Formats: sequence, C-alpha cells, structure tokens
Amino acid sequence: MALGTGYDQQGCYLARALEVVGERWTLLILRDCFYGVRRFTDLRDHLDISRAVLTARLDGLVGDGVLTRESVDGHPEYVLTEAGRALWPVVFSLSKWGEQHVAGGHPARVFSHADCGTDLDALGRCPACSTVPGPEDLVVRPGPGVNPLRREDRVARALEQPHRLLTPLSVAAAP
Repeated sequence: MALGTGYDQQGCYLARALEVVGERWTLLILRDCFYGVRRFTDLRDHLDISRAVLTARLDGLVGDGVLTRESVDGHPEYVLTEAGRALWPVVFSLSKWGEQHVAGGHPARVFSHADCGTDLDALGRCPACSTVPGPEDLVVRPGPGVNPLRREDRVARALEQPHRLLTPLSVAAAP
C-alpha cells in the first residue's frame, strides 16, 4: 500500500517520490518498460498482476508523467517519458542491491554497454569506456547458469535473448 500524501509540512522529496514509485508493482512495471514491454497484456502476463491493479498503476504513472499512453496499430502502448527514463539508475541499483543482499536462486540479468560490449559494474559504469551509459545504450541478457524459476510467458521467452533496453520487445516472435 502506498504512503499517505500528508507531506506538505515535511519538505521531503523522497516522500513525494515514493508516492509516485514506492509501490512494488510500480517498480516492476517500470523494469519491464525499460526491457521494452509496452502492451498491457504483456505486462499483465509477465508480472502475474491483476487487471485492476495494473490498470490503476499504469493510470497513475501516466498521470504522474512517468509513462505516456500511445496508440500503435489500434492498441495502447506504454512508453517511458524523460522522467520515467530518469528512474533507470534507481531500478538498476535496486536490482544490484537485490543480487547482493537477497537470496534468489536464479541467475542475475547482465547489462552491457552496447557501444563496446563490456558488462557494467555494480555501480552501472562501463569499465572499458569509463562512462555511465544511459538505458538507451544498454543491452540486457540472462546471466550464466540454469534458471530454476524460468517462466514460459511470451515476455520471459523473448528476454532469453540479448535485447537493447527501451527497444520494443518483439513478443510475437519469441521462441
């Protein structure tokens, strides 16, 4: 459940930011949007989220200017705005924190710099280029090892192959 909205007397931007992105489904929706998932049904199927919750979260993210809703071939698609793309360091850092501090039993995703192919370090830097590439300059792929939690939905199957972030994920062609 999201925090209350009584922050006028606190002067706390963290509290206000949590009102927008502090609910767990919201960060998972954003993660998938960075992966290139844009359609409602693909988000719903990959996240195992109810239609009502996903609708509420997407409406909130659109209303807060984190996503835009665009019509593509008669279907609504959700695309990260500049404000949404600015959340990449948060999503990346939380994922890396989870790798270090939370038991998972599955391989981590690996992010590499598209320009040179070098894997990022834990702080999101490219060791070869000495830069911190933005999400548009990253490729994600599954880490090494067997995944006992392997999913069978179309998004999960498509993400078994390297994929450039923010590029629409082709789930129809997923193997």
